[in-house]
Parts: sequence; structure tokens; C-alpha cells
Amino acid sequence: MRRAAFVVNSAAARHLDRLERWCQEAAASHGWEALFIGAAPGPAGRAGRAELARYLAEDSERLVFAAGGDGTVRTCAQAIWSSGAPTPLAVVPWGTANLFARAIGAPAHPQAALRAGFGGGEIEVDLASCDGYVVVAMAGMGLDATVVAATPALLKEHLGWASYAIAGLGNLHVPPHDFTVRLDGGEPITRSARTVVVGNMGTLPGGFLLLPEARLDDGLLDVAVLSPRGPLGWAWLAAHVLAGAPHDGPYLERYQAKHVEVEAAAELPRQVDGEVITAGRSLSVEVLPGALRVRAAQ
Repeated sequence: MRRAAFVVNSAAARHLDRLERWCQEAAASHGWEALFIGAAPGPAGRAGRAELARYLAEDSERLVFAAGGDGTVRTCAQAIWSSGAPTPLAVVPWGTANLFARAIGAPAHPQAALRAGFGGGEIEVDLASCDGYVVVAMAGMGLDATVVAATPALLKEHLGWASYAIAGLGNLHVPPHDFTVRLDGGEPITRSARTVVVGNMGTLPGGFLLLPEARLDDGLLDVAVLSPRGPLGWAWLAAHVLAGAPHDGPYLERYQAKHVEVEAAAELPRQVDGEVITAGRSLSVEVLPGALRVRAAQ
């Protein structure tokens, strides 16, 4: 029997028994055997990542489900891309923000998402490479990474994306930093800003649209330089993003490129798909066009 791999971040998944039962039932009804693989972040997840790599090396029909949030999706996408195998990925939204799941149109309810994963059509989407990491949603350095690091796991479990908003309000005092941004090797753009975000998609947790031109399959990365000053600056930025306004302004600049290099005058926090990585003075992101096949509902 064919085996479908379900990669689940068991450290963060609520009602895990129910989720696994749904996965077992969906797999059996479509003629697949369910293989469950843990995907805890950091060193604790090495065994799971090794098991996923072995699964992707099998000489058989393969299908991977990322049952979790954007971090779990990234774990699966990185393994599939590294293997070189044309393995499709399906997503069961079971995390805090689920940005990638929203972008591909995955159904919100796990059972519907499972049906789409086994029976939906396939599309090709871009990935991005960021200093050794694969990016499915967004990478950034500065305030956005500070907020990610300051958001407790318990708060995310109970409040979902709103936990990021609460942590953000507590970090508005973080001072701006000097950034230099280069797009496709062009002339440097120097700004004093709070954060620089590079996205493969444009929606923030909560459904707020930061990068309205971003598409998963356009072969481009979208860049946002956020530089609000004082309460009025923050108010302008919040209203601008909440409204999904396409035009830039004094506190928000947006660009597109295939290769983005960001340098900062000081060592700053960095994040990839909502997970903190080692702090640094630079961030280099390059698009990987059509690098991933995903199962989406039709």
C-alpha cells in the first residue's frame, strides 16, 4: 500500500489524537497508509527530519502532508526541495498563523484540507532561499523578529495570531536601525527603519495585507521597509496595512526583486516563517521559482 507522510509538530498541536484519527481515516479512504513523523523545531526535531528524508528517498509514490503552521510547512518544503524528488505537498492548517495554507487556498477545517490533499489538483509555487533556510512565507530582521521571539508558545496556543499583536504592542519602543537594501545587485537603498521584511506572499497573521503585489507563483520576492516614527507614524502604518492600501508612504516602502540583500549597522534578531534564527547583521534572500508542487482544492 502507498504511504502518505503526515508531518506534525506534536509540541504545538492541540487535540493531537483527534488530528491523527482524521489523518488515518482520510488516508485509508483514499487507499494510502498513514506514516506519522514528528516535526519539533530546533535540535529536538532532528530525528523527525531524518525520518522525513528517508521517506522522500523511497522508490515509491509519495505524498507529504504538513499538519501544522508555517514552520511545519517550511520543514516539509525544505526536505522536499533538498531531496530533489517531485513530491507534492498538502497542508492541514493546524498552527498559529497558517499564512501558506491561506495563500494556496487550503480549507480551514482539517478534514476538508485532508480531502483536498488527497484529491485536489496540483499547482507549482515559488520558494525562497535565505541563508541556508527555505522560506515559504516571510523572512525578516529587526522588529518583526523581536516580536516573534517575544511571543510565548502558551499565548500562541490559546490566542492564535492575536498573540503576535499583543507581543508587538509591548515592543513598539524598540529603536530604529540603519539598513541597506540591495535589489538584484542594484544601487543600495539606505533607510533608518524598524524592520525589513522579504515575502513570498503578502498577508500578515490575522489576514492583514502588507504586500498586495505578492504572489506565490510570480518568480519574484516582495520587500517591505517599515519605518514608523512616534504614535502618529504607528497609527498611519496600522491604518495603511489594515486598509490593504496599495500605495506607499512616508513610513512604508515596498519593492520587488529576485534577489534581496539586507544589511544592518548592528546585529539584529532574524526570523524565517515565524521562527527565530541566529541573530546577524545581514539577510540574503533569493527566489526559487516553481520549486514546490502543492495540492490545492479545486
